[in-house]
Amino acid sequence: MKIKDFITTATITFLIVASLASNVSTYGADNSDKSIDMPAEVLRDKIRGGLLGQLLGNLNGLKHEMKYINKPGNVNEYTPALPEGARTDDDTDLEWVYIVAMQRNNTVLLPPHLIVQLWKQRINNRIWCSNQYARQLMDIGFQPPQTGSIVFNPWANFNISGQFICESFGLVAPAMPQTAARIGLNYTRVTIDSEPAQTTQLFTSMIATAFITDDIENILEAGLKAIDQKCAIRQIVNDVRKWHHRYPKDWRTTRRLIKEKYSKHGGQMRDRNGHELNTASTIAALLYGRGDFVKTLMTAFNFGWDADNNAATSGTIIGVIKGYRWMMQQNWQIVDRYHNTTRDEMPMDETITSFADRIIDLSERIIIENGGQRKNIKGQIVYQIPAEKPKNIAPLPNLANQIARLQIDMKSTIKNTITNENDTRKLAHAAYSAICLDLAQSLKQNYPKRWSKALDALNKYPKVAQVLFFHSPFTEGDHLRKKALTAGLKQPKQKIKIW
Repeated sequence: MKIKDFITTATITFLIVASLASNVSTYGADNSDKSIDMPAEVLRDKIRGGLLGQLLGNLNGLKHEMKYINKPGNVNEYTPALPEGARTDDDTDLEWVYIVAMQRNNTVLLPPHLIVQLWKQRINNRIWCSNQYARQLMDIGFQPPQTGSIVFNPWANFNISGQFICESFGLVAPAMPQTAARIGLNYTRVTIDSEPAQTTQLFTSMIATAFITDDIENILEAGLKAIDQKCAIRQIVNDVRKWHHRYPKDWRTTRRLIKEKYSKHGGQMRDRNGHELNTASTIAALLYGRGDFVKTLMTAFNFGWDADNNAATSGTIIGVIKGYRWMMQQNWQIVDRYHNTTRDEMPMDETITSFADRIIDLSERIIIENGGQRKNIKGQIVYQIPAEKPKNIAPLPNLANQIARLQIDMKSTIKNTITNENDTRKLAHAAYSAICLDLAQSLKQNYPKRWSKALDALNKYPKVAQVLFFHSPFTEGDHLRKKALTAGLKQPKQKIKIW
């Protein structure tokens, strides 16, 4: 499959089948810079360092997650450590599922139907927000990237899955930011859309660029070149850079300014789990950390909100810069274990090293399929990498156009399913789609018995009703709940645990 054939137009009608071309062996970027040579030893060191940095930021950051909302934290001392090894957590284990499947299926861009299969088999516990919602949509027949469309998933317009499920895809494409973004989008769009898709491109491009420079400003510039000129993410990054320049030794003032401008929902979940505050926090951690690993993660912890995710992303970037060898020389207590506590039908004997080795193997494949080479120079293995310039791959979509186009494209199929189909899952899919696309009232009026049957079919998937009524955000979720009630779908009597 050819990564450059990954379609990134504003409409979602390309979903399901035609996003990738087959029977092609290269991924080539649209415009490449000159090739660079990187010793295999250096590549391994940086990938291992990036993954370890991600794991430390994630797992050491969990105790700070959602703890500092109105005011920042006050972490003054911190020693990175994984004394019992690492364990699975949604900041790394969704990527782990994909990485293993990419290896086993001998393909970098897994197709939508296989992604759904992976989720149903392996991703059923310890997922929240947009991930949880997307998982339930899969049960009634939705496939990516519709599972991550804001039309169907009320979390998708702001959720931070676009950034905390992207780091490994920056690691597999060293010095190839366009390729990193394309790969990242194939997986983050399972759960997100719009501005969060810009964060995928921002951070995968920054991680890919960190392989060839340790200058944080240059890394940030690469990220900015990878996002749409019109997106809100660009303003967020520029604001944080401006405030850091103005208050270079006063991160608390920058944190206050971020909160004043970008906390728009009273510190509730829409803020805590949103891309605005967390993107800003990640950028601030990199700027105030000044390339120091410990200081970078401490800053991410103190900025708060979804702190573990922000520490994981910034930790990945600094981990790539520093490298694994340097990190292990710090005498931090690191046990080489990646203990599977969350993912079904996944290895139980994984280590941090073996996880990293999977990424290393994929990176070699991507380098070669992008036109690079693996060379032996005087007994040393060196990769000739076709370096890429960062570039926006997926522009910010016009959301009104998305909805209008989906209404046109899906109306006939939805009507035919409602009026003629008896398959429960297909009816449930059609009923949910009709509610989301404002087609329900017409169907309810013209085909009342069949519409009632479709709602009965949807009710046979109680977890869908649970995420719609009890696990969806305001204001996006409120709007969808109102449409569902008007269409005749009844709210469940009680909230139940769905994992």
